[in-house]
Parts: sequence; C-alpha cells; structure tokens
Amino acid sequence: MVGASSILGKKKKIALIAHDNMKKELIEWVRENKEILSGHHLVGTGTTSRLIEERTGLPVRGYMSGPFGGDQQVGARIAEGAIDFMIFFWDPLEAQPHDPDVKALLRIAVLYDIPVANNRASADFILSSPYMDKEYERHLFDFENVLKDRVRLFNK
Repeated sequence: MVGASSILGKKKKIALIAHDNMKKELIEWVRENKEILSGHHLVGTGTTSRLIEERTGLPVRGYMSGPFGGDQQVGARIAEGAIDFMIFFWDPLEAQPHDPDVKALLRIAVLYDIPVANNRASADFILSSPYMDKEYERHLFDFENVLKDRVRLFNK
C-alpha cells in the first residue's frame, strides 16, 4: 500500500556496511568510486566506517559496530529519512551472530523504498544510475491506512 512520497536530493546520504569477510572488497569498491562518493554524505557501521576513512580519506560518519547495534542505528536513520540508499556487502557464506538485525535492516530498507546493493555489481549499477545526480521521488508505505485496516479487522 503506497502512501506519501519523499524526495531524495541530488546529494545522497549513503550507508556503507560490510561483514568482516567483505570489508576489503567494499574498501576497494569505495576507492574505485571515490570521486563520485566524495560528492555525497557517507555513513557506516563501526569498523567499516573507520577503515573506509583511513584507507580512502573520505569522511564517513560512524555508528556502532553492526553486532553492537550499528545495523539498528542505520535502520532507524532510514526510517527517519536520514539515509537515501545503502551499500551492504554481506557475506552469504558465513552465518553472522547478528543475522536477525541484518534481516531487520534489509526489511526496513524495502519498507522505506530505498535502493540497496548487496554486492559489487548492484553497487556499480546504483552508482552509475542517472538518478545519482538528480532528485528522485520514492514512495513510502502507507502506515496510517494499514493500521486503520488492521484495527477495523480486529474490531469485527
């Protein structure tokens, strides 16, 4: 159920996240795309944000480490409209102790209609999109009407 819309500005707010086995690949990708990324606001979880800053020179606002609440902090920023899209290089071959947090983060990203890249190819496609330099209207989930429908069903 689509409700209101929200405009993503020309200067995007980008979350950069990587599981331990994927940090090196994400840092390499950021280095390769440093010129484009330097024109946007970058945030990231714990170690990932610190490593990106150290190895690329790009400023990255760091949240807590993913297992210590960083994924939830990023999810909250998405819900507040403070993150426009997310690059999350996750490791599909290794179970993570905070897998439920990762699933919740991905659910929030879909719910708030933000682009998500989980690997290099999808990150390249997002970064090369014509929408990177334009405003984009995303469609928000209609929470109010869903709640009204649920209350109506409950009261039957």
